[in-house]
Amino acid sequence: MTLQHLKDIFSAGVNAVKPAVFIPLNLAYNNGSISAGTKKFNIARGKVYIVSVGKAAAAMAQETEKILGNLVTAGIVVTKYQHALPLAICKTIEAGHPIPDEKSVEGGKAVIQLFTETNAEDIIVLLVSGGASALLSDLPPGCSLHDLQHTSKLLLDCGAAINEINTIRKHLSLIKGGQLMRYTQATVVAFILSDVPGDDLSVIASGLTVPDNSSFTDAWKVVERYQLQEKLTPPVKRWLTKGLRGEIPDTPGENEPVFKKVHNILVATNDIALQAARLKAEKLGYITEIIYPPLSGEAEEQAIAFAEKLCAKQVTRPHCLLWGGETTVTIKGSGKGGRNQQFALAALDAMKEMLTAGKKICLLAGGTDGTDGPTDATGAIAGRHVLEQAASLHLDPKVFLNNNDAYNFFKQAGGLVITGPTQTNVMDIVVGLYSPEQF
Repeated sequence: MTLQHLKDIFSAGVNAVKPAVFIPLNLAYNNGSISAGTKKFNIARGKVYIVSVGKAAAAMAQETEKILGNLVTAGIVVTKYQHALPLAICKTIEAGHPIPDEKSVEGGKAVIQLFTETNAEDIIVLLVSGGASALLSDLPPGCSLHDLQHTSKLLLDCGAAINEINTIRKHLSLIKGGQLMRYTQATVVAFILSDVPGDDLSVIASGLTVPDNSSFTDAWKVVERYQLQEKLTPPVKRWLTKGLRGEIPDTPGENEPVFKKVHNILVATNDIALQAARLKAEKLGYITEIIYPPLSGEAEEQAIAFAEKLCAKQVTRPHCLLWGGETTVTIKGSGKGGRNQQFALAALDAMKEMLTAGKKICLLAGGTDGTDGPTDATGAIAGRHVLEQAASLHLDPKVFLNNNDAYNFFKQAGGLVITGPTQTNVMDIVVGLYSPEQF
């Protein structure tokens, strides 16, 4: 048993939720009709378009082009920088994430234009994956890109959960929170890849085609919860205040007629990835447990809880613990890292006494999208070899933790996991291994 098992188990989870797997399972063309999930759509009179947004957008569009081929009239892909793939029909726009940029706004305009130009006989195949909330952006009247960027950074740094962040994003937009459906008469078939705990369709990519039950009041409660009132730019504050007063229409709810021609299909989730990782671990000889409920909350706190559970193993057979979800990090320092690297470093610090005493444990925390924060790493491995290297270099895990500088810790001590873009995104997976043998 080796540290390679960590990577093999993690990779098995990621591979199970790639577009090459789930698109063919959910989309087909036969005898003049498109099958999407359990639905069939006749395309005899209308045109077919592809709109794909998010970190997995290019691969999802690529698989869709393979199936629909010349049926597709045109398409738009909006994805993260360095995530583009060769496409026969769709035009690709690479944009900023997690902070939107000019290309994000360009992507928003391109998608609105395509939606607007379709008619009632047409079908839009909409492919949605995580990251689209930043990658696909628009500017509410009176607000600039700078205002949007400043707000995004405040939300990412304060430790807010993804549903809270997206509640504000929906109310600083004219396309999110189901509002995109206001721009088209076409039938929209949305294949949705979940990157949020609980797989809430209204939260994924800020719910582009999904009725929204949140309000401007809910958005302002998030602002107050994290004490951002005086940190928002004046234009953003004015827009949200107008919404609170009812001067701006709220996002559309379930009874809005715009949703009569949309069909939302959930195609891949973190749980699917965890089940595939479990099967791989069992094939490698590990007794495997998936931890529920899903991973959430502050990365450091959850890492300590996971480490304690792993350290408590006192058995004679190899064991694997799996946990999936998404943590948050409240930024306290000026270092470089991501939530998975912060998790791994906090776990390493929590396990150091057990590791020093010879306990045969290790873990990997990684993002299924292949990126972790503003770094080139997917995540990191915490184990005895990392702790020994850190000690030889006189690196104190706590110092790096407090500065949110996990990337530079693992870069020096070893342990960074770098996969490059995976073309999927179902949050994070933590793999923990215990063995009676030496890693």
